[in-house]
Amino acid sequence: MNLEGSIVFFGVKNLEETDSFYRDKLGLELYKDQGLCRIYRVPGGGMLGFCTHQEVISREKSPIITLLTPDVDGWYKKLKEKGVEAGEEPKSNPRFKIYHFFLRDPDGYTLEIQRFLD
Repeated sequence: MNLEGSIVFFGVKNLEETDSFYRDKLGLELYKDQGLCRIYRVPGGGMLGFCTHQEVISREKSPIITLLTPDVDGWYKKLKEKGVEAGEEPKSNPRFKIYHFFLRDPDGYTLEIQRFLD
């Protein structure tokens, strides 16, 4: 009896706007369109699902959707070029031994683009 993967679901206000953000801006592949929910494949494993029938719950930095990449600076530049407000430039965080930056998706969820430094 093996597990095959994972999906984390989030509520959205506007599924089309969210779809454009995750597909056009971040380049995630749409895995499944269920009408009220769209599920995106995250390279390296796992999936993110966004549903109109779920409540949007976002606070200052909770929850955080973290996407890993060896090229944090490249992602920052790419997102800025696509008109995404990416906040502060990437920086090192010695406490967690990461290099990262934060941005927000259309529903206010915090995204973190990061790489581990160790």
